Amino acid sequence: MILNIEEIKKLIPHRDPFLFIEECTIIQKGKIGESFRTFDVAEYFFAGHFPDNPIVPGVVIVEAMAQTAGVVVSDSLIKSDGQSVLFMSINKAKFRKPVLPNYKIKFYVQMINNIKNVYKFTGKAYHKESLVAESEFSAMITSK
Repeated sequence: MILNIEEIKKLIPHRDPFLFIEECTIIQKGKIGESFRTFDVAEYFFAGHFPDNPIVPGVVIVEAMAQTAGVVVSDSLIKSDGQSVLFMSINKAKFRKPVLPNYKIKFYVQMINNIKNVYKFTGKAYHKESLVAESEFSAMITSK
């Protein structure tokens, strides 16, 4: 199932300028998904990261992976406007190659485990076929 930006907004609370995925494909409901984002040269963070050598910040890449996981999990839950997804931890983050303006990045996430309302995922980010970043992270589904 492919979700467009409006469907993504129904599942996670993020909005511009902090929504970092454009489309999300649910590969296995509640467990595996992928999304993408093309980082336009006009992105707000390039002005300061770095003025003469723009690079997408690593935290933005990890956040995009986490947003993808949030969509994958939220799509599998009973819909409730009173729920939110909150980051709990980031582990084993590795940034292998810089992500430059106009790169289209694919984010692939897979659930490692789920205990009660805590979900642990592994995520990978690719530019074309090249791995640019990876991380493990966990999040909690909470009441607003």
